[in-house]
This record gives sequence, C-alpha cells and structure tokens, in this order.
Amino acid sequence: MNENKPSHLRIYRVLFLCTGNSARSIIAESLLNHNSDGRFVGYSAGSHPRGEVHPLALELLIINGHDIKNLRSKSWDEFEVADAPSMDFVFTVCDNAANESCPVWPGRPVTAHWGLADPAGVAGTETERREAFEKTYKLLKERIAEFLALPVDSLDSVELRERLGKIGHRGPGTDGK
Repeated sequence: MNENKPSHLRIYRVLFLCTGNSARSIIAESLLNHNSDGRFVGYSAGSHPRGEVHPLALELLIINGHDIKNLRSKSWDEFEVADAPSMDFVFTVCDNAANESCPVWPGRPVTAHWGLADPAGVAGTETERREAFEKTYKLLKERIAEFLALPVDSLDSVELRERLGKIGHRGPGTDGK
C-alpha cells in the first residue's frame, strides 16, 4: 500500500467474477491490487470455482512482478455472508458469469460486464496457450488502467455504469478512445 496516500481518500472494493475463478478474474484481482496504490482493493470469485488457480496465470503474474501468495480460486458464496466485505464495484469478466443469475450484492455496487475469452480454454501448443494468457493480461491491464483513471468520487452511479460499460467493450488493438 502507498503510505503517501491521503487518509481522507475513500478505499473502494472491487469484485471480479467469472465461472471458474482460475484465470481472468484472478488476473484482474491481481492487476487492480498491484496498480491501484491502495485506493482500490480487488477480490475475485467464481460461480463454479475450479478450486485452483491456473498455473499459466500464476506464472504470468510472477513474471510481471505480482504477489501471488494470497490468490486462490473461491466461490462467490464467500462474498454473500454477513461479515464479507461490501463491494463498491462488481465486474463479470466472462460470458458465462454474465449470463448466470448473480447474487444480489449488499450495498448495491456499480456493475459492469468486461467479457473476455477464456485463456484456460485455449487448446494448442504451449506457445499458443501462453499467448492467450498474455493477451488476456494485456486487455485486463488496459481496462483496469482506464478504470483507475476515472474520477469515481465525482461520478454518479449512472455515469459510472456507462463509462465502465464502454471500457468493457474495448477490444484488442483499440486506442481507448
């Protein structure tokens, strides 16, 4: 965490959801925590967690300087219990989770869908599989950077939803405009 962060700034909690919670949502959680200077805290979960983080996701995070010691595949049920942290934002990062009946999150967080292809589902050579994970990492890094640049303190929930939706529709090779 950044010790120079003014104490009056609010810390926002963000939950990234996917079906298996083994790659995309884990990568997003790690990217947010790595790049937000403590202003945002990222979490991830899955509707049907695989129970382990994909080894290529962990390898990629390590290569890019992320701390992986607390990453684990877990159910979104952990965030429905009374003592779970209340979320300010909930993002789905895969089509399956977006089409499932999601729980009603306490506090009415701002939600958005940032669907991405599942790199864990890529069949092919080791090089092709690694490239799929690298592509996912790059796209999520770009989206999270754009999210972190938003003036979240000054936007109402309608404007936030609109801007977050636009971020989620950015694809590979776009210039973010």
